[in-house]
Amino acid sequence: MSSASMSSASTSAAPSVSSPVIRLNPQDNVAVARWAVAAGTPLGQEGGVAAGDVPRGHKVAIAPIAAGAVVRKYGQLIGYATRAIAPGEHVHLQNMEMRDGDVAHEFCADARPTPLLPEAERATFQGYLRPDGQVGTRNYIGLVTSVNCSATVAKAVADHFNRGGGMAGRQNVDGVVALTHGGGCAINTAGEGYRFLSRTLGGYARNPNFAGIVMIGLGCETNQIDLVMGRSALTEGPMLRSLTIQRSGGTRKTIAAAIEIVNEMLDEAAKVPRTTQPLSGLKVALQCGGSDGYSGISANPALGYAADLIVQNGGTAVLSETPEIYGAEHLLTRRAVTPDVAEKLISRIEWWRDYTAKNGAELNNNPSHGNKAGGLTTILEKSLGAVAKGGSMPLEAVYEYAELIDRTGFVFMDTPGYDPVAVTGQVAGGCNIVCFTTGRGSVSGYKPAPCIKIATNTEMYEHMEEDMDINCGGIVTGDDTIEAAGRRIFERVLAVASGEHSLSETFDYGDNEFVPWPLGAVT
Repeated sequence: MSSASMSSASTSAAPSVSSPVIRLNPQDNVAVARWAVAAGTPLGQEGGVAAGDVPRGHKVAIAPIAAGAVVRKYGQLIGYATRAIAPGEHVHLQNMEMRDGDVAHEFCADARPTPLLPEAERATFQGYLRPDGQVGTRNYIGLVTSVNCSATVAKAVADHFNRGGGMAGRQNVDGVVALTHGGGCAINTAGEGYRFLSRTLGGYARNPNFAGIVMIGLGCETNQIDLVMGRSALTEGPMLRSLTIQRSGGTRKTIAAAIEIVNEMLDEAAKVPRTTQPLSGLKVALQCGGSDGYSGISANPALGYAADLIVQNGGTAVLSETPEIYGAEHLLTRRAVTPDVAEKLISRIEWWRDYTAKNGAELNNNPSHGNKAGGLTTILEKSLGAVAKGGSMPLEAVYEYAELIDRTGFVFMDTPGYDPVAVTGQVAGGCNIVCFTTGRGSVSGYKPAPCIKIATNTEMYEHMEEDMDINCGGIVTGDDTIEAAGRRIFERVLAVASGEHSLSETFDYGDNEFVPWPLGAVT
């Protein structure tokens, strides 16, 4: 079953609000509790009663499940019963497990041309057109550090502007961002970790949400600035400059020099107006974190619906987090536009199998503690819900971590499941806005890309209303639909891309989430 049919099943099969559980597909032998269900509660049209208390968002058996039998949700395998499970029983860690297995792949079975709207009917947004043709949704100056040793200097320069009054009187500029990290030296320059770091720094330097970039290094580090710029085909000019502490004569002199450069860049950045731009200039990072049992029912498929609208209007939607599509990758390979695209996705899955094995781990290390508390039992269950963020459009391309995204439409980037690392890769690839679904309450911002937080359930949305931009909880209770919520997300994306602040921006969050993938040995 494709993710498109998963989404439609979630919409059409949702029972009335009188039922305390949601059965997502006719093939399922478990349903999801809409709210906390007490022992003895009738399970509505699914029949039977709850044999014990079932927490909100958790699964309850709606048919007998024999020991060793498949547990199904979304019409897909999510695990195996470790003992016989009677109807009405809570289904979770105590009676269900994951086992290794391979799913059948039918490459390109659902591939079709992307159904683009006629150009005259496509939505637009107000963005910053850059000289290279990219379009920014924000107008920042960035301080890119080559090594941890220059982090203090970069933060001091950013603080001068953002908190020390240096932005006073500045119009049409969003601020100064210090992109600091813990690496840059004592790494193998021939290894994947160095390649990822270099590619990430170069990708941020060309992200269209930055009007100007100052690259700041120590001077003697392994990760030399000129090598980073060379690998990313970057050339110094008025809006791309570099400094090293050792060449400048120390920290205070470097700070002073960088402040002078940034002042010049701010003057130039302020002259760039927002203008009407096509959605081909929009690259949207699709993310989920702090997921719960409602994620695959409400916010994720709603975001998938919005992603389809973005693609149909000529934009790009970027799914990532490879460990969180594990077990659901067959739904994506069916949508691949060519066998080569499907094979590349499978090759990344195989890389992860090898990588986790070498490190004494397994892909089912995920879900996290919070995911499990929210009702997710195995990575298969989490992945089937997570992949719904990708909507139903054809899969146009698969990218390695932090690679430049050079195709429009729906694409995939190989990243870890850890949100800050994943988003960092997407922004390095060119994403200029982030849509982030959460059930437990993730609160990160991701400068320079504005981040829209989308709640899976109303209880968390109301409890954390200062952090959540959109509520999809009504889908769970039957008061909303995936289509209506998806349309709201789409409209909010256009508004935020055009300058409206997301809540994380209102509170100026997002300075600490730049986390390049720390892969490889440090010597």
